Amino acid sequence: MAEFDLNGGDLATRRPLSPHLSIYRPTLTMLMSIAHRITGAALYLGTVLLVWYLLAAALGGAPFATAASFLRSILGQLVLLGFTFAFLHHFFGGIRHLIWDSGYGLDHPMREWLALGSLAASLSFTVILFVAAHLLG
Repeated sequence: MAEFDLNGGDLATRRPLSPHLSIYRPTLTMLMSIAHRITGAALYLGTVLLVWYLLAAALGGAPFATAASFLRSILGQLVLLGFTFAFLHHFFGGIRHLIWDSGYGLDHPMREWLALGSLAASLSFTVILFVAAHLLG
């Protein structure tokens, strides 16, 4: 184990270390915060998919047929399902943060209820959108 002198040296070597994540008991709020960051990164990848689809539509029949056939495949449907969930989860997480920024819902039980509500809303709206998309078109 590395040793260091707390009394001497520059400020950077005397700073305390942050506790590791294993010290904290995971809460739903913590997990939703991590999921919010992951879905934000997934939205970047989904934007590339959207650009590919729009570019294929602008280029004409053959590229658009390729893009459309991929998106209609099982893998394409799974990608679209994941992108839809990422979008909605990030959206409802943003609403949760907006509620917190206004000064509400910061107490312990309400914090967990908002996290559970954002998860339930993102899951249920994903299912509703996918069922509606498959029934209507």
